[in-house]
Amino acid sequence: MNPCDLTAVEARRLIGAKKLSATELLESCLKRMDTVDPAVNCMVARDDAAARAAAKAADAAVARGEPLGALHGLPVGVKDLENTKGLRTTYGSVIFKDFVPEEDQLIVRSVREAGAIVAGKTNTPEWGAGANTRNAVYGATGNPFDPTKSAAGSSGGSGVALACGMVPIATGSDTGGSLRNPAAFNGIVGFRPSPGLVPSDKRPLGWNPLSVLGPMARTVPDLCLLLSTMVSDDSCDPLATTIHGKAVRRPEDFAVPAEIDLASLKVAVTPDFGFTPTEKHIRAVLAEKVGLFAHLFAGVDEATPDCTGTDEVFEVLRSVAFMAGMYERVRDTPELVGPNVRANVEEGLTYSALDVTKALKQQTVLYKNWGRFFAGYDVILSPAVTLSPRPWSELYPADIDGTPTRTYFHWLANAYAVTTVGYPAISLPVGLDHAGMPFGLQIVGPRGGDAKVLAVAAALERELAGDPRTARPIPDVARLAAASPISAMPGFMGFD
Repeated sequence: MNPCDLTAVEARRLIGAKKLSATELLESCLKRMDTVDPAVNCMVARDDAAARAAAKAADAAVARGEPLGALHGLPVGVKDLENTKGLRTTYGSVIFKDFVPEEDQLIVRSVREAGAIVAGKTNTPEWGAGANTRNAVYGATGNPFDPTKSAAGSSGGSGVALACGMVPIATGSDTGGSLRNPAAFNGIVGFRPSPGLVPSDKRPLGWNPLSVLGPMARTVPDLCLLLSTMVSDDSCDPLATTIHGKAVRRPEDFAVPAEIDLASLKVAVTPDFGFTPTEKHIRAVLAEKVGLFAHLFAGVDEATPDCTGTDEVFEVLRSVAFMAGMYERVRDTPELVGPNVRANVEEGLTYSALDVTKALKQQTVLYKNWGRFFAGYDVILSPAVTLSPRPWSELYPADIDGTPTRTYFHWLANAYAVTTVGYPAISLPVGLDHAGMPFGLQIVGPRGGDAKVLAVAAALERELAGDPRTARPIPDVARLAAASPISAMPGFMGFD
């Protein structure tokens, strides 16, 4: 096995035991990038010299017997929406195509302080909008199981880099499923934590819970290791989990998934939360997958919270968030802003204060509906995404099973149903769908039930690993290394 294919937990153990050097691990990751990335275009900005210097320093710390951080010597991919000191950060926008930040964003600083080595920036759609990872700066990112198809997004570059073994851990963010959608499409794990668990120092509307930061990895234990370095009660985020100045949840609470007895759990299963435009294909795959492991639980019912009005609530509140961050850019330089971002801002301008008020009131109703529902269930299982990966040349799915979608992000409804109420959720890879593409199972927990979601996911991951029908799929990196560059495909750049 190449060092880059080790789990993060195992690689960190070997580094601490002086059986693997940070330099050896980094060089293996860089070699994988050099050979495979041309086929998928996920790692878009690198500073190999700086990474090698950091790895050398990490090895020296081990040799001196210094205390080592939780991520000591582990290469990390950083989503290109997150500022990295000295390394180009574009947000997928031509406006920032040459921008080099002078300081790290909080989440980047946190993983560096835990010993991680920034191996590069991972591709994202412009400003994270659209969940199809393509932009006018770096072009499209292809799915490692079929580079002509979408890697989803907006953390699509991170998802592909993980699946291909370019890094063992990666950062991401999530509004309409941007941690969960690419996890599902690329066969890795992505976790949307409760708002405030991972503090954000860049969210323009501090009290808006739609957008969160979070971890991505290849396994649940790896994800927990990374998450533990992100959790804090930093005062920069008004949603950070504190009461009277004391942290409610501590990093050590998440470093290792807790043990849980699946046989004690009552589970709800839904293909669509009662409203999402889920493909017939994906409905059938969900039923088949759950049929393989339903016996593990105390009870499994097809049931869903009352999600009435979720589309309307999310559309309004998402537009408000985009107005906060993007209005001036769309107003002043519309020619430099892509169609998805413009659509959100233009939509926001049509809403009145009454529209926003109604959306906030219905969001509260939905939150209470979900709370009542979870009185009877431990977790909800659903598809993470409403459809199987489609070509990245399609800006967004305009229809699902022949029915037109409401918006460019309507196909993300299985994810934003959860976003709207602020509950924690994870996408766990469960084999392949009927098209031979990865299938992501979304596991949703109760309010504040982050540790419970992670425990259930870890236990289920262990149970499913021995069956090829449910085990995490792994792309053929040798085939990708021999493939033609994705940059040669028509429509690779921009939004055409």
